[in-house]
Amino acid sequence: MTPAGPRSRAGNRATATRWARLLRTAGHQVSVLEQWRPGDAPFDVMLALHAWRSAPSITAFAERYPARALIVVLTGTDIYQFQHSDPAVTVASLDRADALIGLHDHVGRDIPARFRTILHTVRQSATPLPASYRGPVRRRFELCVVGHLRDEKDSLRAALAARSLPVGSRIHILQAGRAHTPDWAAAAEAEMAANPRYTWYGEIGQGAIRRLYARSRAMIMSSVMEGGANVISEACVAGLPILASHIPGNTGLLGDDYPGLYPVGDTAALSRLMRRIEHDSDHLATLAAHCRALAPRFTPDAERKALSRVIAGVMD
Repeated sequence: MTPAGPRSRAGNRATATRWARLLRTAGHQVSVLEQWRPGDAPFDVMLALHAWRSAPSITAFAERYPARALIVVLTGTDIYQFQHSDPAVTVASLDRADALIGLHDHVGRDIPARFRTILHTVRQSATPLPASYRGPVRRRFELCVVGHLRDEKDSLRAALAARSLPVGSRIHILQAGRAHTPDWAAAAEAEMAANPRYTWYGEIGQGAIRRLYARSRAMIMSSVMEGGANVISEACVAGLPILASHIPGNTGLLGDDYPGLYPVGDTAALSRLMRRIEHDSDHLATLAAHCRALAPRFTPDAERKALSRVIAGVMD
């Protein structure tokens, strides 16, 4: 279950759709709903994405079927926002759960200790890029940013960092993602008008995003909070180096010692990293090798097995 509608390209909807496909492959019957009400089908297991946004459905299911299994998936806003801004609702969802799923390895550091015994990690998966996709262009050193434009993503940080690059730099920022609000759309349009190193494509399909990975030299992940972004999985499987803000949602996938981290919101530090990978091919290769080494964690088979273990555990 996900609060994101069927036409949404939000990360939660993509996760729910992919998990439904993987679980059907494993032999389960699966329905994807935006909300569950007491009169709806009595499923054996509810797997609810988002403790806070799905709280009404979680409460209704737990009260109607207290003996049936309930799994709650913790998103970035659950962990780093709503458990602090609305703890009564968020923590009530965790209390009702038989199991919790986190999407990166460091979730346990940031939730109440009593829930760690029921916490499981399921890393989101990706598939390799087709070999036929065109690679990077030579005339520019293109860096991609993928994700909806919103406050949590610190979405224009890469564009701002590109402003201070030397005149001779070939770096250009290519950004894909829907603006969360009209203000974000206006900000991106204004940045394009003022910054010749920045292009915003708006919302594009998954095929176009994968082509964007293929043509880029690296991806920038600038978020201030993340629950374990699937774009990191996609970049690693594509062999694409990553420059990432130093937050738990990124280090929980890339590792605390990942050599491409910068302090969150630090424009100057990100700009220095961008200049380094443009001119230091060995460092760029080190980042790429680190990401490729993580890729086996992000296969569909690994994700399916992790999900199946959680479900089997609550059904015992």
